[in-house]
Amino acid sequence: MQRQKILITGGTGYIGSHICITLISKYDLLVVDNLSNSEASIIEKIKNISGRDEITFYAVDLRDKTNLDAIFQQHMPYAVIHCAGLKSVRKSITDALIYYQNNVSCTISLLEVMDKYGCNKLIFSSSGTVYGKSMSPLSEESSVGMGITNPYGKTKFMTEQILEDVSASNKKWHIISLRYFNPIGAHHSGLISESLDAPNNLMPMILKTLIDDGTLRIYGDDYDTDDGYCVRDFIHVMDLAEGHMCALEKINILQGWNAYNLGYGKGVSVMELIRTFMASNDVKIKYDIADRRGGDVAVSYCDASKAKRDLNWETRMSLETMCRDSYRSLQR
Repeated sequence: MQRQKILITGGTGYIGSHICITLISKYDLLVVDNLSNSEASIIEKIKNISGRDEITFYAVDLRDKTNLDAIFQQHMPYAVIHCAGLKSVRKSITDALIYYQNNVSCTISLLEVMDKYGCNKLIFSSSGTVYGKSMSPLSEESSVGMGITNPYGKTKFMTEQILEDVSASNKKWHIISLRYFNPIGAHHSGLISESLDAPNNLMPMILKTLIDDGTLRIYGDDYDTDDGYCVRDFIHVMDLAEGHMCALEKINILQGWNAYNLGYGKGVSVMELIRTFMASNDVKIKYDIADRRGGDVAVSYCDASKAKRDLNWETRMSLETMCRDSYRSLQR
């Protein structure tokens, strides 16, 4: 049976590369990435980890419609997994226009080229930030778009609105938004990890602190939570990647636009994660407490039962495994 071609935008990034590792056993992969936050050498690492060569890389920005068009014309992909985009909450506050240009304009460009070539199956890397200040546990029935505290989250919400409208206007589209919560960890080989260049998320900040023998800055200990620290839903990046395989297998039977949470389904405080990391890896982390950071909500965790029901997906890896795999990637 001929293998189908899947185009993955942002495929050399942290999440995209782990999706590639998961999919390459079954699909031929086309990776499109402008390398703004990654390196082309990731492609060889994916090949080494998987023992397979069915991956073709293009260093192309999605706003470059001429080159994007040529890729579609040559390969005619079966479906697209759209991971490309900027993701820093903090930087989105200071560079809002850049975030709208990259995260929204790129998606429109991609959709136009997909439509031209009759490629109408799309899986979009969305985010739990679309729920704004809705109360946790967050289900797909929770309110979205209200109280989003940063432009990054707003670009994800706006893109979802575009995708919903596109699928409503033309029934040939099959679109799935996967709403990520907080992916951490790495493939157990330790060969691929998240960039530690000016990290903004907790796990990369922990790893950067260890590299530098520095002090971790924790933003706020006075939230209305059990221990005063922010509460988040952490998920192993390989569990997250597996969700894309499950979504691909169901995309033909799901009509129009559909959204699914991908998360562990349990809230973990910032301090609980730090202590679990130290215990799991037998290391010490120095930290101090700073003022709250703009754009952060107190509590965010999900109900992922819809993904289990419809996509036959659920998480397998524990918080301890997430912490050990994250640390292993630092040691390679």
